[in-house]
Amino acid sequence: MGSRMLPFVLLALLVALHAQLWLGRGSVPRVTEMQRQIEAQKAANDLARQANERLASEVHDLKEGLDMVEEKARSELGMVKPNEVYVQFTPR
Repeated sequence: MGSRMLPFVLLALLVALHAQLWLGRGSVPRVTEMQRQIEAQKAANDLARQANERLASEVHDLKEGLDMVEEKARSELGMVKPNEVYVQFTPR
């Protein structure tokens, strides 16, 4: 009787293992989704790293020289030096 039950027990174990593989916590679809999320996060991290590098460069320029400060003041605040004439041209 025991030898007749062995194939059924092994089959039940096989079904249980396959269920874990396809439906469990570490299933193939879940791992694939997590890998996609990791790639998306890496891309977001790269964009953030580039923005940080750009800002660090700008901070360095602001600390080291006044050229960047003058450029910002001219473009964003409309700064004009003494004895300088400001002319604004607007196309039709």
